Amino acid sequence: MAKVVIDESKCVGCGLCVNNCPDCFELSDEGVAKVKNSSCENCDLKDIASQCPVEAITVED
Repeated sequence: MAKVVIDESKCVGCGLCVNNCPDCFELSDEGVAKVKNSSCENCDLKDIASQCPVEAITVED
C-alpha cells in the first residue's frame, strides 16, 4: 500500500489534494496541506500527487 508525504515548505495551500481526497488530506490553520491518513484505499494518491502544482506531495510504495 502506498504512503503519502507532503513537503509543507513547498505547499501553497491551493487545496487541490483536499478536494480530491478529504479522507487523506486537510488544510491546517496555517493554510497548508497536512496528511490526515498516510495511506488510502479510496483514491489514487499518485494521481493526486501528479496534480500538485508545486510538487509538494510524494507517494512512497
